Amino acid sequence: MKNISPLLVLIIVISTLILAIPSIVVSFGSKEKNITDILASDLELPRNSIKDNISDTNPSSIAVSVYRDNSKKIEEFPLEEYVAGVVSSEMSPSFEFEALKAQAIAARTYILRLMLSDTKPGVGKGADVSDTQFHQVFKTKSELQGQWGDRYQTYISKIEDAVKATEGQILTYNGQPIEAQYFSTGNGFTENSEHYWKYPYPYLKSVESPWDKESPKYIQQMKLNVKEFETKLGVTVNNSAPLVKVVSTTPGKRVGVVEISGKEFTGKYIRETLGLASADFTITKEGNRIVIQTKGNGHGVGMSQWGANGMAKEGYSYIEIINHYYPGVNIDSSESFADKLIVQRE
Repeated sequence: MKNISPLLVLIIVISTLILAIPSIVVSFGSKEKNITDILASDLELPRNSIKDNISDTNPSSIAVSVYRDNSKKIEEFPLEEYVAGVVSSEMSPSFEFEALKAQAIAARTYILRLMLSDTKPGVGKGADVSDTQFHQVFKTKSELQGQWGDRYQTYISKIEDAVKATEGQILTYNGQPIEAQYFSTGNGFTENSEHYWKYPYPYLKSVESPWDKESPKYIQQMKLNVKEFETKLGVTVNNSAPLVKVVSTTPGKRVGVVEISGKEFTGKYIRETLGLASADFTITKEGNRIVIQTKGNGHGVGMSQWGANGMAKEGYSYIEIINHYYPGVNIDSSESFADKLIVQRE
């Protein structure tokens, strides 16, 4: 090399780098593709279940306007802080980490879909969502600290870790955020959306949920005096005739239509009118009292929270939990939807 001029050495180096650039770019692109393929294979998901949306928008910069029911005021919270406040309020912090991650994705999807909607029922002008069960229960860190006391730091760290582990992830179907419904406890099954609400969603279909039996709310009982029962339903209890006849059941093994003292009602109507835990119920008469036993807790549509926790205990990942309770959905990035939201609000 002593006889080669420095200029010639420089020319050789530059030429080598120029020739190498195409192969470097191709190798990098192949590596990205292979990572996606490996993840999809390991998780037993369709390849389009894991997407890489490119955007300059950080979803964490999106603020959620929450109508606080107690103060009757609107407060703003960063999206991920809001999600943590919902997970803390809607699911027990003692639940398994993978269940908390599934809840975080459902909560994030729910609020993003609502924020993108032209109509926001149940809230006043300027708010995206309420902090009640009408939408999603939400509490601030200071409220949670008062609720949890000495356990606060342990609980909030666990939940924030679950939210961070799923940051920016939402559920989509046909490229749009899903109606991410969830509830406390199933009766061993979830319910088709059209058998509780008007609209059928292909990803809100009845699936088995045997883990629900571990919930303390799996079986509950309510007692009413006969007069109160008659008044609420507008019926007359005839001691000489059968009180209840189940006319039909739903795919989720709940009451579809029931006949009470000769009048027909939907199971949903009975549940909501009498304030029952579930639409899976039996009604009997004991003396001057009506005894109603329910199985499950909640509307039954979407993800069972106790079911998710049971799955996590058995070693299922949050993605497997999501795929079980929301069949056919993709786990996607919220970035492109954050872009749309910013444009929508300008």
